[in-house]
Amino acid sequence: MKIIDSIVTQAASMATVRRDIHAHPELRFEEVRTADLVAAKLTEWGIPIHRGMGTTGVVGIVKSGTSARAIGLRADMDALPMQEFNTFSHASQHAGKMHACGHDGHTAMLLAAAQHFAKHCNFDGTVYLIFQPAEEGGGGAREMIKDGLFEQFPMDAVFGLHNWPGYAVGKFAVSPGPVMASSNEFRVVIRGKGGHAALPHNGLDPVPVACQLVQGFQTIITRNKKPIDAGVISVTMIHAGEATNVIPDSCELQGTVRTFSLEVLDMIERRMKQITEHTCAAFDMSCEFTFSRNYPPTINSAKEAEFARRVMTDIVGEDNVVAQEPTMGAEDFSFMLLAKPGCYSFIANGDGAHREMGHGGGPCMLHNPSYDFNDDLIPLGATYWVRLAEEWFKTA
Repeated sequence: MKIIDSIVTQAASMATVRRDIHAHPELRFEEVRTADLVAAKLTEWGIPIHRGMGTTGVVGIVKSGTSARAIGLRADMDALPMQEFNTFSHASQHAGKMHACGHDGHTAMLLAAAQHFAKHCNFDGTVYLIFQPAEEGGGGAREMIKDGLFEQFPMDAVFGLHNWPGYAVGKFAVSPGPVMASSNEFRVVIRGKGGHAALPHNGLDPVPVACQLVQGFQTIITRNKKPIDAGVISVTMIHAGEATNVIPDSCELQGTVRTFSLEVLDMIERRMKQITEHTCAAFDMSCEFTFSRNYPPTINSAKEAEFARRVMTDIVGEDNVVAQEPTMGAEDFSFMLLAKPGCYSFIANGDGAHREMGHGGGPCMLHNPSYDFNDDLIPLGATYWVRLAEEWFKTA
């Protein structure tokens, strides 16, 4: 494993920074303290910064030489609205807020790379260090783009990195094409006519219609979608009624849709709307259908994914770079990949054995209250960022 010596030397101090961020989690668009810390570190190292993009975003500018070429390296900063079960010394100090997805570690890895860049710029070009807010449901990447990220800081490509529990530390995963799904929500309100449950002929019961819709939506997956295309429709909420002997006036369904392509997503939305409207009409009822598109699919450019794989292989060896199996989870780095070529890849976080005494009883998995980022990743992830930038500017 070829980790940069100067980064290893600073690993303990950067782990302290990571734990400080973990102890003070901030939710989407509230990352004021975290942004202050990032800005202070970059300024301390002599790296020019821009603040306030996407509300609390920070961009560090590392320029070396005369080339007009540039790339972006992105880390997310926000925490999740959940209660931490860990009780070790760096556990969350704020009830209902937790770094359960490792964004504290992502920030620390990019800061460690920035610290190295401040003294060793072995490239000709510009590296933009993108510390992004609000990945967890806020679309912070989209908001930074709206605020002019790529106009103010023109770059040829953009790269992201996420920790991945379950793989042994020392491994990376990367693949071209779709690696994470689109995230979308739907809401259906069926409007019937309430009445006495013992006299159903006097009303219009929306509950059986809701049951028809739940089954009907699945035929989109099994009969409208090509079997080789990926797609998920999950009805996760059904709300109706207040008493056992009363037929409700309405019934509400909500859920999520995940796909790896916009074409499949378009088809699913269209068919869900048709099935909802026609099924309700068949039972002489009206309806409301709402479909909200949150995050598009995360799709890696083939060239950039292969480039990232070569950089990883040089650091940890070919056997430790695996193909990333696409996941139906979503990621707002997808907005950046819609605007620029790039690659979103993964660094192994281990099985949880790294956690200190006082960790929660649950598994060390993402979005779990017993999760903690593995500090052993900081020098490895930072080395990847540095080598990625150095090698990028050597390519034609």
